[in-house]
Amino acid sequence: MLNVRFGEGVCVDKRVRFLGKCFVGEHSVILGEVEVGNGVWIGRNVTILGPVRLGAKCFVGDGVILGFPCKRKLLSALDNLSCEIDVDKSLVEVGSEVILRSGCVVYEDVRIGDRVEFGHHVLVREKTEIGEGTKVGTNTVIDGFSKVGRRVSIQSNVYIPLNTVIEDHVFLGPNVVLTNDKYLMRVDYELKGPVIRRGASVGANATVLPGVEIGVEAVVGAGAVVTKDVPPKVIVAGVPARKIGEVPEDWHLPMA
Repeated sequence: MLNVRFGEGVCVDKRVRFLGKCFVGEHSVILGEVEVGNGVWIGRNVTILGPVRLGAKCFVGDGVILGFPCKRKLLSALDNLSCEIDVDKSLVEVGSEVILRSGCVVYEDVRIGDRVEFGHHVLVREKTEIGEGTKVGTNTVIDGFSKVGRRVSIQSNVYIPLNTVIEDHVFLGPNVVLTNDKYLMRVDYELKGPVIRRGASVGANATVLPGVEIGVEAVVGAGAVVTKDVPPKVIVAGVPARKIGEVPEDWHLPMA
């Protein structure tokens, strides 16, 4: 650990491996099977519970938690009064050059691609994948069992429920709410989040109901309530959302 600088009060498990020059800030705790890539900067009061793999040149802001256990494993630790809450947890894999700003919480069994950027106080629950180059705004919640594609732009205060699919190059404006419970707990129902296809855009304060599919390169206007599927390259707006036009041919999206 000759190339690793530690602030005061740091606790690092003997199983932690540093792969190059790194910094760990004051009062941070790193436990379990953790691999830290070269050039990683870890702030103050950070908690990392392995197994976690951090790629090179990542920024982990103050107060971030990586590898938070799912509810079942928390309850198991309570039942057994275990001193090692990280036992049998699933891997958190963070790519290279990822930015996790202060206050973010990432559960176990999460995959984050290269060059992903989080705002402050982002929550990502278990069994979620986030593709490379995606940006996730401040106070956004991704509630697990979801897939977010590459180069997606998620603005602040967005809610993404369980079992949601968001493909590449999607834009979700501020305060967008996606939902997955069609009957509000009144009947048994398999929770189904929306499917947002490649290149679609959803405007600020829009709400998308459970199981709705937003087609490729479709546009949802600000404040709309989307109650049924939107065809590809169609513009909808209103409450409930209705077709008001088609996406112009000169609105090009990157193919990469």
